[in-house]
Amino acid sequence: MTLTRSTNVLLVDDHPLVLEGISAIIKTYSHIDVIGATSSVADALNIAKKTEPDVVLLDINMNEINGLDAIELFRKRHPRVRILMLSMHDDREYISTSVMHGAAGYVLKDVPAGEIISAIETVAGGGTYFSSGVSSALMNRPPQAGTGIPLTDREKSVLALVAEGRSSKEAGMLLSISTRTIETHRKNIKKKLNINSTAGLIRYAIRHGFVKKE
Repeated sequence: MTLTRSTNVLLVDDHPLVLEGISAIIKTYSHIDVIGATSSVADALNIAKKTEPDVVLLDINMNEINGLDAIELFRKRHPRVRILMLSMHDDREYISTSVMHGAAGYVLKDVPAGEIISAIETVAGGGTYFSSGVSSALMNRPPQAGTGIPLTDREKSVLALVAEGRSSKEAGMLLSISTRTIETHRKNIKKKLNINSTAGLIRYAIRHGFVKKE
């Protein structure tokens, strides 16, 4: 697929070698321009404000702000930007959750360079792209019982702590993440499970074995 104009891509990954490697690959293609490369989601949002990229290639595991929260921030502030997730995980939970948050594609870090370019082209053209390993994960692994969209491992940990009666601050300290991130996880869990109250979350957690009944 050849686009009629250059596609502007913003790279976001907290591994410098990954940034350098993908940037070097993309620069060998004349129809795709790297307009920014950063290890910070906050910096990426500022760059996007100034440059209006067509595609953001975003690592799902970021330290400062996790990739899933970053998707929501980009979708809110830059709704026209297409988000392509880059990950080393082919887990169904990561994939499904990324799509639910608004990602247009999901590509694994170990795919050939040409596939990353194909993913960027497809997403920039308005389509969706899932690399071969990701497609297999989606087709072959059944969803978690009791919910249409599975919880990530982090969300399961948060749900278990909520069910134990932990506050967001306590849960954040136990999981070594911020209170704000805990609140975001709680919001996402409620959205996935279609549950509106903390009491409902506790009932769900007990029913599905996240905590034991006293």
